This record gives sequence, structure tokens and C-alpha cells, in this order.
Amino acid sequence: MNKKNKAIIYMLISALAFSFMGAFVKLSGDLPTFQKTFFRNLVASIISAMVIIKNKESFIGKKENRKILIIRSTFGTLGMLCYFYSIDKLLLSDSSMLNKLNPFFVSIFAFFVLKETLSRIQIPALIMAFSGAVLIIKPEFNMSVIPALIGLIGAVFAAGAYTAVRFLGGKEKFYTIVFFFSAFSCLATLPFMIYYYKEMNIQQMMYLVATGVFAAIGQFALTIAYKYAPAGEISILNYTNVLFSGVLGYFIYAQVPDFLSVIGYFLIILAAFMIYYYNNYKTKMSKEVRANVKG
Repeated sequence: MNKKNKAIIYMLISALAFSFMGAFVKLSGDLPTFQKTFFRNLVASIISAMVIIKNKESFIGKKENRKILIIRSTFGTLGMLCYFYSIDKLLLSDSSMLNKLNPFFVSIFAFFVLKETLSRIQIPALIMAFSGAVLIIKPEFNMSVIPALIGLIGAVFAAGAYTAVRFLGGKEKFYTIVFFFSAFSCLATLPFMIYYYKEMNIQQMMYLVATGVFAAIGQFALTIAYKYAPAGEISILNYTNVLFSGVLGYFIYAQVPDFLSVIGYFLIILAAFMIYYYNNYKTKMSKEVRANVKG
């Protein structure tokens, strides 16, 4: 099997794992969001710590990178809290799709923070993606819109976290970044978890453990996928998470997205495809130019 096919398989595994993570978050019931976030990250930190010990790497990263690691972890924790809250209140596929807006926010952050330029395709793609988000949210200017807006805010925080990861580049091992984030989230949510703690039965505990396990699987599979192929070639497969979430939502909760949401999904995925094919076209043209220069 070539590297590209391996990357595709790992990307699909990642998307499926994150879909199960969302499903188990919802299945755990009416537990406080802080409690769900804490246990999700507790399991993920244990798993990533085992990987760090096996590879004899650092738990807290290099001194010069810790400020960025803290920023990544802060945004990541806030994003996860918003995402888990939206999972509890919205259709599983709706919350998943709103979370998948984070690559578009990454483009905006990269423009202002990393001084990266916006390509001529990104601006119409951004407009299309946010139009899709409006169709999913369906603002009615009353309290019913709050969970969807929190889900959207979660995508903004997630984008901030991913921008920090991009800034780190290859300066830290992926499992160190995962551990730092998970451990930070545990410490940050612990006081709130204790204050709002709600008694759990064995089934709810198992659901939360499963949440952490599938989150770790999803994160590791995603990272391995990007080792086998450039992000620009396979990142579009991340949107299969919405398909998997829709299927799980239908079979577990009999949830069916309405017509406007489906149109919103279409616009967001179409916008992602536009950027995906544009980036691949630019890469192909660059390779041909370099080949001609060498020739």
C-alpha cells in the first residue's frame, strides 16, 4: 500500500473516531459539560503519557515553546467546552458541521497573526462557508439560537488552537502537544468539575472513558495521516466526520437534519472542496515550474 492510501485510511479512521467521541459525549446524558470535558481529557492524557514514556520524550515540551503550548491549550480547552455543550443541545451532525468551520477561521487567524496571504479563492469560499453556517444556525433572535452560536464560537477557539499548532510546526512531538493540552484541560476544568459534579452511574462512566479513548485514537490517527501525505491532499476527508456523525445520530437518536441544515452542509463542504482543489492545483503548477527550470 502506498503512502497516500495509508494516509486516506488513517484520515477516515480519525474522522470515524471523532464521530464516536461526539456520540459518546451525547450518550453520557445530562452531566455538566465541565465534567465531560475533564474525563475526556483525563483518559487522553493517560494514553498520551504512555506514548511519551515509551518514546522517552518530554511531557512539557521545550522551554521556548511553552508559551505557545499554553495558548494552544487555553484555546483548545475553551473550544472543547463549547463543542461538548453544542453536542448536548443540537443534532450530532449540526454540532459536528459547525465545529468543522474551524479551518476557515484558521485562514482568518493566519492572515492576521501569521501574516499569511489570503488566496483569491479563500474569500468567496469563506463567504460560502459562513452562509452555510447561517443556514445551520437559523438565527431567530431568541434563546433557542444560543447552543448553535456557542458551537460556532467553539470553532473559533479551535481555530486559535490549530493556529498555535501551526506556529509550533515540527518543534514539538505530536504526543507532547496532545499530553500538554489534555493535562492543561484537566487542571483548568477540575475546580469547575468538582463544584458542578453530578453523580454518575457505571454506564455514564464507561461512556466518558470511551469518549477519551476515541478522542485519543482520532488525534493520533490524524497526526499519522499527515505524516504519510501533505495536509492539503487529504484534509478534505476530515469532513467525512459529518457524514459519520449523521449516520450515528440517525441510528442512535433517530435525528434527521432539516432541509436548511443539509443545504448548509453542502455549502460548507463545497467551500472546503474549492480550497482543496485550488491548493492542489497550485502545488501541481509549482512542481511543473520547478521541473521545467531544472530541465
